[in-house]
Amino acid sequence: MQTIEATTVFEWLANTKDRVNLLVGGAGSSKSYSIAQHLIRKFYEESNIRVLVTRKTTPSLRISAYKLILDLLKEYGWPFELNKTELTIKQGSNEILFKGLDDPEKIKSAEFNYIWAEEATDLTLDDYRQLNLRLRRKTKGINQIYLSCNPISALHWIKTELVDKRAVALNHSTYKNNPFLDDEYKKEIIDLINQDENYYKIYALGQWGVLKNIIYDRWTALAKPPEHYKDISYGIDWGYESPCALVKVYWLDGQKVVWEELIYEKGLTTPEFIGRAKKVIPPDERTREIYAGTDEPGSIQEFYNEGFNIHKAVTDVRDGINFCKSHLVGLIGSNLIKEAQGYKRKEDKDGNVLEDPVKFMDHGMDAGRYGSYSKVKGQFEVTDLNLSLR
Repeated sequence: MQTIEATTVFEWLANTKDRVNLLVGGAGSSKSYSIAQHLIRKFYEESNIRVLVTRKTTPSLRISAYKLILDLLKEYGWPFELNKTELTIKQGSNEILFKGLDDPEKIKSAEFNYIWAEEATDLTLDDYRQLNLRLRRKTKGINQIYLSCNPISALHWIKTELVDKRAVALNHSTYKNNPFLDDEYKKEIIDLINQDENYYKIYALGQWGVLKNIIYDRWTALAKPPEHYKDISYGIDWGYESPCALVKVYWLDGQKVVWEELIYEKGLTTPEFIGRAKKVIPPDERTREIYAGTDEPGSIQEFYNEGFNIHKAVTDVRDGINFCKSHLVGLIGSNLIKEAQGYKRKEDKDGNVLEDPVKFMDHGMDAGRYGSYSKVKGQFEVTDLNLSLR
């Protein structure tokens, strides 16, 4: 096999012999990337193994670990068989299954040699116990589970049940462990020290924290969209190095809203983003209002040229947050839920709470706010084919 570039996290994975392995640390520390590389190595060096890669939901799994492993396999140029319908990869006698925990029956009926649970803080303790029961397939090697997460709360069961009770092999990493991290994202992580001490502690230093002053605290995680709603709109937050986000807003009685994550992905050009949007927004819904961040007028124009009823969003952060805080009642999608769980107001060095939110991991939150508050304000309209937005 060819030599692949890897970090010290990958080296730790290659040497651990423990059954339960926790990779916890800051943002951009190569946790997920290293686990993907590690499982790929096993996939080609061992025989007769079955691997499960999972997250709380299948849609979030598709755009994260599933895409990551496929991209790496294509980059390395190694042979494999892909079943897109079943979300499985095969090579010889080996198989990798990608199943979300929103499809528990398929997991309960199978046994695995290796399991990777990405964003493990989204899982319940019962989810973890069920996965551990599936980790019993007998072959020549050992059975191992890998959990990867940011240390968002010292009160989480991962900390209290695994770390504190020393029931897990622990690897701690930060962005400093990843020499391949791009400079722009590294600066974003380092700058957290100027925004919020607790965020810096969690996402830069990779230390367990307790997030306080969470902005949205009255929503419920939903498995599917509401059956009855009065209207819909959409919000877009642009990105490339950071994720671009497309959120669908369902309007219920009393201007209550539910946000559904449709697209949340890094590295998309505008034409690629438009292609993805055409797949998730049916033609008859493209006349509905889409409100997008004002920082990419060229991208707005390209969406408009492709037949989308797109407008510049109202970007007033404080008023927009105040509206959404009172009206947001439901979230669909793991990335939206993860962001909302950590979406908090800034605190200065003296602990004083400020009005503005921390600008980090907020792409879905911005898209949802654009799609909600902008529609309420209703200030913009398309006046001609040149997309003159006022």
